[in-house]
Amino acid sequence: MSGFLAVLRRELRLALRGGGEVLTLLLFFVIVGAIVPFAVGPDKALLARIAPGIVWIAAFLSMLLGLDRLFRPDGEDGTLSLYRLADLPLVAVVAAKVIAHWLTAALPLIVASPFLALLLAMDGETLLRTIVSLLLGTPALAAFGGIGAAVTVATRRGGLIAPILIAPLCVPVLIFGVGAISPLGGPDQASAAMLFLAALSLMALALSPFAAALAIDWGED
Repeated sequence: MSGFLAVLRRELRLALRGGGEVLTLLLFFVIVGAIVPFAVGPDKALLARIAPGIVWIAAFLSMLLGLDRLFRPDGEDGTLSLYRLADLPLVAVVAAKVIAHWLTAALPLIVASPFLALLLAMDGETLLRTIVSLLLGTPALAAFGGIGAAVTVATRRGGLIAPILIAPLCVPVLIFGVGAISPLGGPDQASAAMLFLAALSLMALALSPFAAALAIDWGED
């Protein structure tokens, strides 16, 4: 456990050292929502109707920006090779990296979601559902992102390929994420979508460290 926490602390320290990457993710997340009213007009009813989709698309695209730093820097400087020789299993190292990715890429977006809600004319109840759905669904996006980053860690321009690989995996998360926010299907639909989001995140978090570790082993050999 001490080795796992040490890797987690290291990843958080590296991610927050400059603060520029986290700020970039936040600005991108807010800007995506800010340009929508200019594109579709100031109709509040229309903005409120499309707001769930805009929030989830903005969150998905923002989290993609941080994928390239998950494994590539450690692969280039040899740290991944050292991790493979350490007492801590590579699966645990990958899990720590995925958790750090969620804490530095997804959690700030959730904190900033009220600002986006104001731009998209969300009411208080919709904002609450938005925050809960992001809390439940973004761990799955982080986990799938870890798999994509691991598969392309040894590939030139892997940062461009990883989003293409994980996009199909993330589609169900986006569908249920929007369904959890949108009131069109009633409270039963929202509750069911929340449960599916939680199930997807639990499954992805349980399986992705093993898949990513296997991909890294193959890439390093």
